[in-house]
Amino acid sequence: MPSASTEASIPVGAVPTVPAPDCRLAPGGPGYRRMSLALFLAGVATFALLYSTQALLPLVSGDFGVSASEASWTVSAATGALALFVLPMSALSERFGRRTMMTASLAVAVSVGLLVPFAPSLGALVALRAVQGAALAGLPASATAYLAEEVRPKALITAIGLFVAGNSVGGMSGRVITGWVAQEWGWRVAVGVIGLLAVACAVAFRLLLPAPRHFTPGSLRPRVLARTVRGHLANPLLRRLYAIGALFMTVFGGVYTVIGYRLTEAPFSLPQGIVGSVFLVYLVGTVSASTAGRLVARLGRRGSLYLAGGTTASGLLLSLAGSLPLVLLGLVLITAGFFAGHAVASSAVSHTATHGRAQASALYQSAYYVGSSAGSTLGAVAFHAGGWAGTVGIGLLAVLGVVSVTVLGSHAARVRARRGPALTC
Repeated sequence: MPSASTEASIPVGAVPTVPAPDCRLAPGGPGYRRMSLALFLAGVATFALLYSTQALLPLVSGDFGVSASEASWTVSAATGALALFVLPMSALSERFGRRTMMTASLAVAVSVGLLVPFAPSLGALVALRAVQGAALAGLPASATAYLAEEVRPKALITAIGLFVAGNSVGGMSGRVITGWVAQEWGWRVAVGVIGLLAVACAVAFRLLLPAPRHFTPGSLRPRVLARTVRGHLANPLLRRLYAIGALFMTVFGGVYTVIGYRLTEAPFSLPQGIVGSVFLVYLVGTVSASTAGRLVARLGRRGSLYLAGGTTASGLLLSLAGSLPLVLLGLVLITAGFFAGHAVASSAVSHTATHGRAQASALYQSAYYVGSSAGSTLGAVAFHAGGWAGTVGIGLLAVLGVVSVTVLGSHAARVRARRGPALTC
């Protein structure tokens, strides 16, 4: 029974307020499994399409008679266009809805994917890939905004980790499938197969994803969008997270754009199918991304980022060895460190932004894919100039940037703690 003092504190005739139940999705609850599978498949389709030519660059170079740096534009054009269009696409998702934008993005991207095998020249191929990247821009930011709105906060890191895990599976399966198919029938048939795989994922995604229940349409007015973007860019924590995403992806983009050239050349001289199978190490990324929530719970976000950066740097140094097993172990560490760091940083963006979540996520995705585009180009140029050691050098500089930005965040947190209550990051 309530005490007399408690009863006295309640005005006569007043009805005690009961907190409204949180009806957002949670593990074990209705709709959560369908949502997780739907966004997992969307992640598979996105990365499979976006990087469909990456493992095939040596074959593209041979077919069109171009260098590694020229062929790398088939990757850079897609990621660069995605980075350019992700912010305006996120604005459209604020007005028309997350599920609508993701569905439209996948529909256009898979349609273009079915045209890519018929590109008559490198220029046409690069143009098609740019259109494909622009179409896919509507998916990443909309997906993280959907999760932030529809999933309970305690489950958000895990949910985003599963979406990132889908990215890793898509990147892996796309490269493995294209490697073996291209070995028998050429790169054109290989990218066509990826297009068909993406069609199946897109259809399943639309059938599975629950309708949003907590979305409120926003404004398409440019002034409102500009004010929201300025607010996010004025937040020091968000700026640091955007930089971390870009730097991690610079490492990853450079390594996986160039690794095919290294493994097909002496002393390894591996066939295309085996080179494609090397991307099975993406499974490590699936595990590290999906366990990011537990990692943050144990080490905190900054501790997790230090660990991810150290793991990535160790993998880069190990990959310099002339032994194939050591090179593969290096790729495992690079992949684990990258996906863990990406999952931690992207979930921190969704947690930090209290309004305009689609724009906050879009800015992160824009920085992330700028890093991918820069890494693909710089990694290829460095490889042409100094071999694999040149590509590793670019990666180590990027990891140093990650650590430096995280140290800056630790310092800022200590300063805030001395001044008063700190906002956790």
